[in-house]
Amino acid sequence: MNLSEYKNIIKFAMENEVEAQKFYEEAAQKVENPQLKEMFADFAEEERRHREILKEVYISNRMGDYFHEDQDYHIAENLDLPELSTDMKPADAIALAMKKEEAAMVQYTSLADTCQEPDKKNVFLDLAAMERGHKLRMENAFVDIGFPEVW
Repeated sequence: MNLSEYKNIIKFAMENEVEAQKFYEEAAQKVENPQLKEMFADFAEEERRHREILKEVYISNRMGDYFHEDQDYHIAENLDLPELSTDMKPADAIALAMKKEEAAMVQYTSLADTCQEPDKKNVFLDLAAMERGHKLRMENAFVDIGFPEVW
């Protein structure tokens, strides 16, 4: 894989982050609960920061592994995708975000699985690790808000 191919993959990942940011901005506008508006706005800002990190990777002109998240609670995989609604509960809002991160992680993992070139495969696995890290943060928040009885 040459640098140009690598940069195309990173550019694709940046576009995915922009789409996620737009989704969360639209979600923040749709819900009525002020706390959820703020939560979705925070998620949108997080996606913007993810894009900025990828932008730095893109302009660095250096290929490498940047993300190394191995921990995964697999909570998202055991939940149904909640529907975005004006009156959703905070736990459902976090579950929705978790499922979005899971989908991105699965997308990159699937792309890695179809790659014949080991270098490209590793880039997609690296991006999957980035999304797994995002999902892990959402899973921690979900456990905190969804299961307060554990505290």
